Amino acid sequence: MNPYTPSSSGAQTTVLCCQCGVPITPNQVNMCAACLQASVDITEGIPKQGNLQFCGKCERYLQPPSQWILAHLESKELMGLCLKRLKGLQKVRLVDAGFVWTEPHSKRIKVKLTIQKEVMNGAIVQQVFIVEFTVLSQICDDCQRAEAKDYWRALVQVRQKAEHKKTFYYLEQLILKHNAHHNTVQIKQIHGGVDFYFAAQNEARKFVDFVISMVPCRYETSKRLISHDVHSNIYNYKFTYSVEIVPVCKDNVVCLPQKLSRMNGNFGPVCLCFRVTQMIHLIDPRTLNVLDLEATQYWRYPFVSLCQPKQLTEFLVMDAEIVADEDRPFSLGRESSRHVLGDAWVVRSSDIGGQQTHTRNHLGHLLKPGDLVLGFDLANANVNNKEFEELDSKRIPDVVLVRKVFGDLASRDAG
Repeated sequence: MNPYTPSSSGAQTTVLCCQCGVPITPNQVNMCAACLQASVDITEGIPKQGNLQFCGKCERYLQPPSQWILAHLESKELMGLCLKRLKGLQKVRLVDAGFVWTEPHSKRIKVKLTIQKEVMNGAIVQQVFIVEFTVLSQICDDCQRAEAKDYWRALVQVRQKAEHKKTFYYLEQLILKHNAHHNTVQIKQIHGGVDFYFAAQNEARKFVDFVISMVPCRYETSKRLISHDVHSNIYNYKFTYSVEIVPVCKDNVVCLPQKLSRMNGNFGPVCLCFRVTQMIHLIDPRTLNVLDLEATQYWRYPFVSLCQPKQLTEFLVMDAEIVADEDRPFSLGRESSRHVLGDAWVVRSSDIGGQQTHTRNHLGHLLKPGDLVLGFDLANANVNNKEFEELDSKRIPDVVLVRKVFGDLASRDAG
């Protein structure tokens, strides 16, 4: 008798399913896929529903036990958070996971999972199912403290000891532009400045560094002990940063100390502050020399303004001309390229028929006869300043012109 040899025609051997009798390819359990899935549920032990805690203030999700993480909808961070909330996934093999679209306002997040598991004599079963998560509203600890309005760990006190706080207003615009206040717990406006409250010391320190990088200032630090755990040697402090901005603002007439003036090539000493950024920018109206002072230099040799904006006098320009190069005084310092040296004969607007006063100024490119200009009348002013009183009268100008008066837009259009 010849031995049995399989047919070489390529026909595949089939058997009947032990449950429904459908011809199938032989496997370990001799059952079709439909009967195998009906008799074995590999998703048993995996919850089909769950809850996610969401803070609507900071838009973060709770990752147990106490960590709050930022995760956007349909992001990998949110997917990882959902999978960590499902118990029993470590007993199966996760093949695929994806989000099922839901309405954003439905407070529901659906995740579609595809898993595999070995059952019954080594047979591998694959199954797809959906897990639905309900988003529950819960305020995190940080937002709860912020809403209480009385919790803070660090305080930044920003002050400027000046009557007109132009530099402080400039700093406020920079804070809003760069969103440097987004970590504040509370902001209070008080006499002389603004207080910024923070929940962490590093956030307050970062804000102080921002202020120092924007305007010339100095700061001092202090701390107060709140509580102390003697067993674990843990101290709880509240920190306070006192930031003081230089009291010199734009359009201020100042008198430099004699030592500071000599250190910078006899600059000034009566000069005008035309800009304040990270440094104090000064200009000598009689020579157009400019000087940039850093905060450390200012606090080493401090000076104050000779006049306030309310003390500026309005003058009428009777005649104006630009100083020729051969008539300009010799100077060794750096000159301004944005200004032009000029001579002007001015008279008070309230006393047009009075005596005219000659002054050399830095507004030669702007002034012409008939213009109005604001200036400080040093000849008739009562200045209480030690450095100014020690100056020789020959070095003191009669009038220091500050800026030209352009008027409002309506009056300019009417003219």
